[in-house]
Amino acid sequence: MSKDFGSIQRKTSPKLDAILGQPIQVLDDGFVRVVDYMGNDSAIVQAARVSYGEGTKKVRQDRTLIRYLLRHQHTSPFEMCEIKLHIRAPMDCWRQWIRHRTASINEYSTRYSLAIDTAQKTAPKEWRQQSRSNRQGSEGFFDLQTGKEFSRTESELHARLRQTYDERIEAGMAREQARKDLPLCTYTEAYWKIDLHNLLHFLKLRMELNAQYEIRQYAEAIGNEIVKRWVPFTWEAFLDYDLHAIRFSTEEQKLVRLMIDGDHQAVIRFAETQGWLKKEKDGPFKPHYERMEFEEKLKAMGIDIPW
Repeated sequence: MSKDFGSIQRKTSPKLDAILGQPIQVLDDGFVRVVDYMGNDSAIVQAARVSYGEGTKKVRQDRTLIRYLLRHQHTSPFEMCEIKLHIRAPMDCWRQWIRHRTASINEYSTRYSLAIDTAQKTAPKEWRQQSRSNRQGSEGFFDLQTGKEFSRTESELHARLRQTYDERIEAGMAREQARKDLPLCTYTEAYWKIDLHNLLHFLKLRMELNAQYEIRQYAEAIGNEIVKRWVPFTWEAFLDYDLHAIRFSTEEQKLVRLMIDGDHQAVIRFAETQGWLKKEKDGPFKPHYERMEFEEKLKAMGIDIPW
């Protein structure tokens, strides 16, 4: 005996359909574009309710459910949505990208094909200085004159390395070996397919201000230009509960309560017991990542730092 399960309609996002296949420019010669996708906000709701069709729930209730799911980290319904992107990014940026081992990837091969003849260039005003407090970050910029010199030598280096590559290819050298001295700023391309749950995790890490500038540009393009169109309720909840949310550790909560009580001396004593307030000789506090992160949270909330 056959059973009528009802009809199933593919869930789409018209605003995303409108830019399907259109490249969104990133950096000087990079891009990201949507190749295909599956699901939308209503597909998340459908999976959460384990129902077929649109059901009888109102849009307002769908938004409320999505916000509840994301707020309480009920992640499996978001895995019902997937997206496939075509990406062009510098190789050094791409090396960071593929550390997120939660996607299906197929990358352009310079072993079988000629290397893409473009490399990411840095404008004179964009050369960053090394951060003094964060070994993996940058802080401030070089002056314009120094930056112009860096850009000049960069351009010369790019040209020389590309010339070397082209000469090797023309001489008949195997592509797999001719590529060995190409700079990491050479652009590569890839198809990247990922579910929405893991995509949001990627965006949370790579849209933060301490993420490297170059990959942050890609993350912001994906989030603001693609995900926002694709799943607007989910995007809104993600901004509220993840990207722009501020979380406090147990120690930080204790400090906040002492600050609310107005007990300044108790705040100082507690921070000292955590090792936060060790000073250089006649100088500022020694770098302490947890203290510095707490200070950033207070600044974001417009609260004065208590020491």
